[in-house]
Amino acid sequence: MLTDEQAESLAQQLEANPNYRVLRKLVPPSAFAEPDGRPLAKGVIVDTETTGLNQDTDKIMEIGLVTFEYDPETGQAYRVLESFGALEDPGTPITPEITEITGITNEMVAGRRIDDARVAELVSGASIVIAHNSKFDRPFLEQRFPVFEELPWGCSFAQVDWDAEGLGARKLDYIAFQFGFFFDAHRAETDCQALLTILQQDLPKSGGKVMKSLLDQLPQKDWTVFALNSAFETKDLLKARSYYWDAARKTWHRTLTGTEAITEEVAWLKESIYNGRNVKLEFEVRDAQLRYSKRPGKKVVKEI
Repeated sequence: MLTDEQAESLAQQLEANPNYRVLRKLVPPSAFAEPDGRPLAKGVIVDTETTGLNQDTDKIMEIGLVTFEYDPETGQAYRVLESFGALEDPGTPITPEITEITGITNEMVAGRRIDDARVAELVSGASIVIAHNSKFDRPFLEQRFPVFEELPWGCSFAQVDWDAEGLGARKLDYIAFQFGFFFDAHRAETDCQALLTILQQDLPKSGGKVMKSLLDQLPQKDWTVFALNSAFETKDLLKARSYYWDAARKTWHRTLTGTEAITEEVAWLKESIYNGRNVKLEFEVRDAQLRYSKRPGKKVVKEI
């Protein structure tokens, strides 16, 4: 059996050959840098394992949380404050399919409950909560832990342009591979540790930390525009521009981020959908406090 030092020496020799790439198993650090007097904020990485994908009927059966200090200007993380994981009995049987994905069994969660007060303590004072697919995790967490409603959220899946950086997929384990490490995926606390490590990598094309790219998106607002009373014959134009049909409201809608993007979209709607006519459009606006939540945003009606 090789010692760790011998194995690392061999790994470095392989890396020197351009025909090989080496993956190292993640060893979560206790710090990425030592505090140097800069003003620091508190961040939270969160992940859940659930009994299924339906946010209305399925339940959380595991939570992972990692809290850390970071520089809001650069995205540099400093000390890891705490790493926490806990299981919970969801009150319904865990299917074999979910056990196959997560490794969590009915026996593991029997009689267990996540400590609400401990979760609230961990996230208290956070300037940002980050998940890798916040659109999935946030509704589950808000339903189980209302404290998450009060916090600003970011998403490393949606708010980092992985395609532009040359990564062909957005799965967490795949991104880790691209940055040279692997981990035991689909356990919540380990996934959080892996995500924090990814956030501290430099983007391969644009440079700068992944965390900085995400933080730059935080002040932006999401605008959902509803193309009210659009003519039936414009449906193909709207579909081609990534609009979705809301059957309940009987209208097409699309969500964009940032004032510049929504201004351009309104101009396109007026010219291409409404033939230059003055019409009223409805908007739903979300900032980081509401982004990825199922709670409604602020409704605005404007004439264009």
